[in-house]
Amino acid sequence: MVATRLVPLLRTAVLPSLRRGLHTSSSRSSGAVWTYRTAPAAPSKTVTRRAEIVSSIMWWWILYHFMTDYEHITGEFAYPDPSLWTDEELGIPPDDED
Repeated sequence: MVATRLVPLLRTAVLPSLRRGLHTSSSRSSGAVWTYRTAPAAPSKTVTRRAEIVSSIMWWWILYHFMTDYEHITGEFAYPDPSLWTDEELGIPPDDED
């Protein structure tokens, strides 16, 4: 008798609410506003301002280190002068060798 009254109760009250609340995947548009053949909405001023601040800090960091730690790009040691190299160091045989 309890089972005969419990099954309709589960069908009408509990199961639809469980189906509504269970989602195993996110929505297709990921919560963003859907636009089709129109330009997307412009970002807010705070987002634009934050992006400019972050990019300014990034470029300051890059340019500052180009000026102060330029050895990362040019190398740590002075480039040797090729005019001071001998023929033996370059692997050139002497002129009198036949």
